[in-house]
Amino acid sequence: MSGWVDAAQELAALEPPARTALARLKPLEVPEGAVLFSPGETVKGYVVVLTGHVGVHLVGPNGRDILLYEVKPGESCIQSTLGLLGGHDYSAEAVATNATRLVLIPRPVFLELVDSSPAFRKVVFAAFAERMQAMMQLIETMSFLRVEARLAALLIERAEDGEVAMTQAAMARAIGSAREVVSRRLDRMARAGIITHERGRVRVLDIAALEKLIDSPAV
Repeated sequence: MSGWVDAAQELAALEPPARTALARLKPLEVPEGAVLFSPGETVKGYVVVLTGHVGVHLVGPNGRDILLYEVKPGESCIQSTLGLLGGHDYSAEAVATNATRLVLIPRPVFLELVDSSPAFRKVVFAAFAERMQAMMQLIETMSFLRVEARLAALLIERAEDGEVAMTQAAMARAIGSAREVVSRRLDRMARAGIITHERGRVRVLDIAALEKLIDSPAV
């Protein structure tokens, strides 16, 4: 039985020997808030997220952190891939943002599959390329968009039925700012009638105005 391998769509095209090797690995249940790795730790394996969600943060000397990227089912962790292929230690911190089910492919198994399985190698490098593109977009956003534009883009991206369930601290991490700055920008948007907000929740009233902030960030 392939077990969890059948549930991982990105692994559907693997050759039978690769599937057999992976099927021997047992999924792990990780509780919300668990730290999966921290800066300076050695990379032990390649993570496959089956269900749940992991946030990878870069933590500064002053304790502030920036959300580098998120790992959802079917997505890769660039920190792990870099460590396995290049021998680098982790430089960021990964935290399960909700209950997460994952599989850790140990370094020896990962390297053997990269060598022996063209399909597995294709999965790894395709995911790596996609994650690198997302990182380049993050750098571009952080470099050229003001806080208002980054916050507006985040609200549009995270809104479900017009609402964003997110704390101001989490928003600040996601856009690379401080909670106090996010609070002031939300207050400004609320006064302009673009949103309403309360603790842990934002209601989008005027999505066109948010889009305008992205296109013309000076407000």
